[in-house]
Amino acid sequence: QVQLVESGGGLVQAGGSLRLSCAASGSTLSTLSILRWGWFRQAPGKEREYVAKITWSGVYTDYGDSVKGRFTISRDNENTVYLQMTSLKPVDTALYYCVASRRTSGPYEYWGQGTQVTVSS
Repeated sequence: QVQLVESGGGLVQAGGSLRLSCAASGSTLSTLSILRWGWFRQAPGKEREYVAKITWSGVYTDYGDSVKGRFTISRDNENTVYLQMTSLKPVDTALYYCVASRRTSGPYEYWGQGTQVTVSS
């Protein structure tokens, strides 16, 4: 099993920045077998939205259209994934979830509890 814990959310003014972190824990075998990581978000009354993903090597990244050019996903060598968010807008307000998978495609098996990001205008 893999446990994901997000941190770094909070309240920020429009135009500001935040960095979210996601730490993975579990057995060494479980964490080393993660092939991709990602972030999703969900605002009240809206559907869950894809934000970004990164492969285990960190070489390949991808972003949702609404965050391209403003958000950057990265990872370190200690099973931690980051989401650097800049030029934040009120529409970015949502609960942000970290996800991970031991498969190269398809639904993510592991989800964190989420961290709230609120952007004021």
